[in-house]
Amino acid sequence: MTAVTILTDLRPELGAARNQGPRPTCLAFAASDAHAAVRPGWTPLSCEFVFYYAQRRAGRKPDSGATLSAMLATLREEGQPEETGWPYLPATPIDPMLWSPPAKVGPRFGRAGAPYGLTVDAIIGEIDVKRPVILLMMLSRSFYTPTPEGVIQPALGEAPEPARRHAVVAVGHGTIEGERAILVRNSWGPNWGIAGHGWLTEGFVVPRLFAAALLTEDVDVSARSLAA
Repeated sequence: MTAVTILTDLRPELGAARNQGPRPTCLAFAASDAHAAVRPGWTPLSCEFVFYYAQRRAGRKPDSGATLSAMLATLREEGQPEETGWPYLPATPIDPMLWSPPAKVGPRFGRAGAPYGLTVDAIIGEIDVKRPVILLMMLSRSFYTPTPEGVIQPALGEAPEPARRHAVVAVGHGTIEGERAILVRNSWGPNWGIAGHGWLTEGFVVPRLFAAALLTEDVDVSARSLAA
């Protein structure tokens, strides 16, 4: 049994972890949940909407992952509605030409954001003031098999796998047997880790983290028209 000492935990302020399914939409889920977490209350925001406009902005298809720059620009320029405005599609659209938002999605909420520091100290500092941090990481095999306590700790000699890239949200921190650890919210549903959350040891995070982002102030996007 691995002992986890929790120092800050934002989970009570967020809803249940969601499931992206087989689609390459992890960054859309991470950005949407980080956005929802800094808004009053908890209302899930549309991952489909923000993924669609991020892919349009970057000239990418629905079967490829989004870029961080396009995702942040979309949150700032188009914003996103609540999940009910455009519910998440369980499968990648077969014909990209038929992939388009509903005529009416409801009010849109914009948010500024920017790339953020890649140090564990910086991430912990934001969590302590209740600001979740979007993390982009290279994975390795231990990520797929958290312990019963939700701990992901790399085995000796386990190296990051650059081809396996994933986005999560840092929502807490603590220690595991004296080693610092970051609590992350995943988008693989409630059966991964502890109800969709897991503890990444500092030894896992440091060599695998390649980008991070922080969402900041509200942006009024209501007057900006949308192209289908």
